[in-house]
Amino acid sequence: MKVTVIGGGSWGSALARILGDNNHDVIIFDRSIDIVNEINENHTNKSKLPVGTLPLNVSATNSLELALSEALVVVIAVPTKVIRSVLKQMNLVLTHRCLFVNASKGLEPDTYLRVSEIVYQEINNNFIEDFVALTGPSHAEEVINQLLTIICAVSLNKQAAKTVQSLFNNSKYFRVYTSYDLKGSEICGALKNIYAIASGMLTGCGLGDNAKAGLISRALVEMRRFVVAFGASEETIYGLTGVGDLVVTTTSEHSRNFQAGYRLATGKNLEETIASMTMVVEGARTVVAAYQYARVNNIETPIIDAVYDVLYNRKPVKTAINQLMKRSLKDE
Repeated sequence: MKVTVIGGGSWGSALARILGDNNHDVIIFDRSIDIVNEINENHTNKSKLPVGTLPLNVSATNSLELALSEALVVVIAVPTKVIRSVLKQMNLVLTHRCLFVNASKGLEPDTYLRVSEIVYQEINNNFIEDFVALTGPSHAEEVINQLLTIICAVSLNKQAAKTVQSLFNNSKYFRVYTSYDLKGSEICGALKNIYAIASGMLTGCGLGDNAKAGLISRALVEMRRFVVAFGASEETIYGLTGVGDLVVTTTSEHSRNFQAGYRLATGKNLEETIASMTMVVEGARTVVAAYQYARVNNIETPIIDAVYDVLYNRKPVKTAINQLMKRSLKDE
């Protein structure tokens, strides 16, 4: 099958590796001619993913028209901040129906829209065969090295989910389940990045596993409140796209959001932290949307509030932690 990956970042490259290993014809679109040339000439992408190699059946281009010309499946793997602008450009050159697969995670500030909703807003629906979110506990650094990973293909359309399951599943290292709560999976995938920032802050302050376990447990409570408010299934929280993704991103130094929280705790402000990282910190944008949504809908979110205050009100990390500890006592 001809598959186009939009975005030659770390996750886009890792997904291209899987598709290539599964004998699909894969082309990566990226604006950077340096990235395109490296992929085509060396089959690596060291500026975005220092480890691993790409199969010979994976190529790259900086021509969006060429990338989309014959694609049957389009995988979106760009930061959520630029998804709207990228989709607008895609809409101008698409000429046929494609199955859209999203691998990005986030909520849009001000609108609180999920990626699936943005896709249907920006792409002529005559060009959308269906939409599937590929989401769950996964780090690009492990996938590119073919380490065992288990995630979900999530769609409102059962057949579309099964198509993506078959497309990506690799019996050696990449197992894909299907699920059908698109709304809940997208919400959990977005929120977990905020809690990864909080987890990095705890580690940066020298706190240990006890604190991290407490954070994960209370994060699940906040996630449940959001999932219920959005009208999604509470059961999703306890699966791969919920607690699975939350655990992997709050406990691993592979997580860019974890790393951002760690740097914030050790003295950097948000601008310095973002400038010092080679990958996008999705949680820094999603926390704005989550904070706004919680205020409008009267949802209690002390962890989200604390992360927001550290990032945008320049509250010291230790002060934020102390204030959380001094909240009024209550039942769990």
